Formats: sequence, structure tokens, C-alpha cells
Amino acid sequence: MQQLRLERDHEKQRAQDLKHHADEQQRRAEEHQRRVDEQTEQLQVELLRVKLELDRYKKWYYGPRADWLQSDQDVAQMLLNFAEELDCKPVPAEDPAAAAEPAEELRRVKRRKGRRNLANFENLPVSTQVYELSEAERACPCCGLTRKEIGADESWQVEYLPGHFERIQHVRKKYACTSCEMNGENPGIQAAKKPETAIDKGLAGPGLLAYIVTSKFSDYLPLYRLEDIFARQGFEISRATQSVWCGDVADFVEPLYRLMADRVRASHVVATDDTIMPMQSKGKVANARMWVYVGDETQPYNVFDFTMDRGRDGPKRFLKDYGQVLLADGYAGYNGVVVGNAITRAGCWAHMKRKIIDAEKSAPEIAKEAVERVRALYAVERQGKHASIAERLKLRREQSAPLLAELHDRLLQWKNQLLPRHPMAEAINYALGQWNELNAFSTDGAVPIDNNVSEREMKRIVLNRKNSLFVGNARGGRTAAILASITSTCRRLDIDPQLYLTQLLTNLPTLPFSQLPQWLPDQWKSHHAARHDCLQKPAPQTP
Repeated sequence: MQQLRLERDHEKQRAQDLKHHADEQQRRAEEHQRRVDEQTEQLQVELLRVKLELDRYKKWYYGPRADWLQSDQDVAQMLLNFAEELDCKPVPAEDPAAAAEPAEELRRVKRRKGRRNLANFENLPVSTQVYELSEAERACPCCGLTRKEIGADESWQVEYLPGHFERIQHVRKKYACTSCEMNGENPGIQAAKKPETAIDKGLAGPGLLAYIVTSKFSDYLPLYRLEDIFARQGFEISRATQSVWCGDVADFVEPLYRLMADRVRASHVVATDDTIMPMQSKGKVANARMWVYVGDETQPYNVFDFTMDRGRDGPKRFLKDYGQVLLADGYAGYNGVVVGNAITRAGCWAHMKRKIIDAEKSAPEIAKEAVERVRALYAVERQGKHASIAERLKLRREQSAPLLAELHDRLLQWKNQLLPRHPMAEAINYALGQWNELNAFSTDGAVPIDNNVSEREMKRIVLNRKNSLFVGNARGGRTAAILASITSTCRRLDIDPQLYLTQLLTNLPTLPFSQLPQWLPDQWKSHHAARHDCLQKPAPQTP
């Protein structure tokens, strides 16, 4: 009996051990499967990140620059395909228009009748060429008598005459007193004064310097191309000489540049951005930086600053003693600029939307809803585009603030649904991490919703960089910053930079420092427009 109990207990213990072993095996299998699932999920997320990165590079190189959702592009492509298919379909025979015209005439492009309206056509100088019949051609074929002139047909043509160089000889007459000379006294020789120039004893006139600076920093022509253009016009100027002249002009106008920088720092809102400006160095090209600081409407100046790296020291030095609103992207270096002072940092919704669009393929539904909510904010901005600051602020508080609250709740919900390293989760974390900065526009009617104004200026620096490749040294970067500030501000104010620079380089050598503010681009434009209106105004008629 005792033996049977022992055998029963042994079998029971053995069954429990087998069950425990089976449970342990199942637990290990589940743990292994969980690890495999986690690794698979991580690999899928990493694969998705790599695909998105590849798509981003493809877009940078081959795709459009606009930030559009792929679904929007699909709809546009469908409409385009539909229009092309509709255009290729034959017109039914019963169509009266088809019956009236032959089939081969359906797709012919007809020219518009008459001359197209050309802007400022009437302001061009006129050169008249008269065409007459010879004496033999004037003879009447019927009776042989000479035909009389009864009228003329007139037509117009626009011609372009390339620029040309001129030599200007400056002759300074000398004068002396012959009486004093005869008496053996000091004859008092005096020479007539020649107007001072921007470059002392320089060969280049103000018009030539203005043309080189405008071509380089406003039209983005590299100096070696200007060298070829000048050679075709009969006078070659080496790129090295042109480069020296640009540096001399930058040195000459630097006081005006510093005054523009002071005015920008007096703005309520300063928008800033930066981009790479390659600089020659030993071994390889150094990645220096070009920064832009855009003043608001009260201080309409665009000022560039060249630094050797992207550290915070550059913007911190430029924005020293500034204490209002800084509009910028999410670059962490700006945190060191605003810390410890009164600067309010504002964020850029265009950057936030771009992050969402870049991660669209990882979560299309989330991307679509998020972009639609951002578009609703921009719709409110379009309503208040021409409103005053107070009216725009009221509109934002009434309409934008509820939209921001709803979007914030949705961002938190989406964050909880996604893995931390998911591409869309990173875009959402960017928005949440910048949320206070992104909400700055809703509490200040003067703050723009995005930083596109400075990004547009950076694109022009990129155009110059693509053509000129790099700057030679730190002095060349400073020259580029000064002259780009002048030409960019002229473009902002719709000023002809060549005309402005020509007058500036002509008058600045003899200008007292106290009158320097009168030559700020916006002030010059006001005086120039007032003078032009005064000249155009007819003189009063005397009775």
C-alpha cells in the first residue's frame, strides 16, 4: 500500500514536472516570438526610415521643391491625365464646329492678333529709320510721271544694343600767379579738384563697379562669366581684378551696412535663417555659414552675416542687446541665443508641415489630417493678410487658437499610437517640442506664421553658391555678406540695384557721416520718387 502511494506521488510529481516544463517551454517560445516580433517591427520601422530618407534625397535632386502631400499630387496627376486623354479624343462628326473646320486644323495653335503689350514700351528712346523709293522706282509704270508722296506706314521694333566701355579722361587744369613768379615769390600753384571716387586712384568708375556688383550679387553671374562678357565687348577685365574691386566696394559701403544692421535690430520681429557657404581651405572646402536677418515692415532691410561655422556665437554676436521677437526654425543653437535675455522665440509652421509631409508614406492618414489642420491655420492668415496688427491678433485669437488646441490634442493622440522611432512620431515630436514657439504668432499680431521670408533669401544665396561654388577666404565671405545685403534690400524695395549703387558710389565719397541715413535704400527710394514726381509735374503757367 505504501508502495502504491509512493508510485502515485511519483507519477503526480512527474506530471507536474512535465507540465511545468511544458509551460516553461511555452513561455520561452512566447518570449522568443515576442523578441522576434519586436526585432521585426524595429527592422520594419528602420526600413521605412531608410525608404523615406531615399525618397527625400530623390525629391531634393529630381522632384518639385513645393511641400505637397503625395495624395494631392496623385489627384493633380489624374486631372492632368484626364485632360490629355480628353484632348486626344476625336471631335464627333455631328459637332457643328468640327463640320465647319477641317480635321487637321483642330490642334493648330493660332497666334494672337496684334502686338503684345510690353511694359514701359512708350518710355524707350526712339530711333527713326525712313525708307523711300528711289527716283527710278517713283516713276509711274502707266504714264512715266514721278509719283507724289501721299503718306507713310509706321511699325515698331524693339532692338537691344549691348553695353559698351568708354574712357573718361580727367584733365585737372593748374593755375599760378605770373606776377608772383616774376617777383620771385611763391607763385601759389593750384590745380582744379577732381571728384573723389570710391576707389582711390582706381581705374573703375562708379557705373562699372555698380554693374559688376549687381551682376554678381543680384543676377548671380560668377566673375569668370563677366570676364567673358567683357571680352566680347572689346575690353577684358580679369576675374581677380573684379574680385579686388568687389572687396573695395564692400569696404567703402561698410558704414552703410552697419547702419542697416542697427536698423534691423530695432525691428519688433527679426526673421533669421542660415545656409552653407563653402570656403576654400587647405585640404578641403570648409563649410562656413551665411546667415540672414530680415527686418520687419518698419525696418525693411535684409542683412547677411558670414561666420566660419554654425555655432551660436554668430547669431549671438549679431543679436547682442536685441530683446524682441526672433522668428526662426527649430535649430537648437538659437536656444543659446535667447537664453538669459528678453528675446521671444517664434517658430515656423512651414517647417512643421514639411516634417509631416516628409514622413507621409509612413502614416498617410495621419499626414493628411495633420496637413489639413495646418492649412486651416493658413486659411485664417489669408483672411487677415491686409488687416492691421490689432485686427489680425483678434482674428487669430478667435479662429486660430481653437484650431491650435484641437491640433495639439490630436498630436498627443498620434504620439501614443506610434513607436518612438517611427518617422511620423519624430515629426510629431518636433511639433510638440516646438509648440510654445509655434504658438507665438497667436499671441502677437505682428509675428508671421512661418519663416518663409528668410528662406526665400537663403535660396538666392544658394543660387549664387551654385554658380560661384565658394568664397576664397573669410574676407571674401564678409564681402559677399555686405554686397548681398545691399542688393537683397534693393530687391525687397523694388529698387534697381545698379542705379542705386551707381548714385551711392558717386556721392558717398564726399558725404558727411551725419547724412548717411539719407542713403539707406528705403530713404533713397522716397527721395528719388519725390524728385521724379517734381520733375514730371508741369510748371505753372503765368497769366
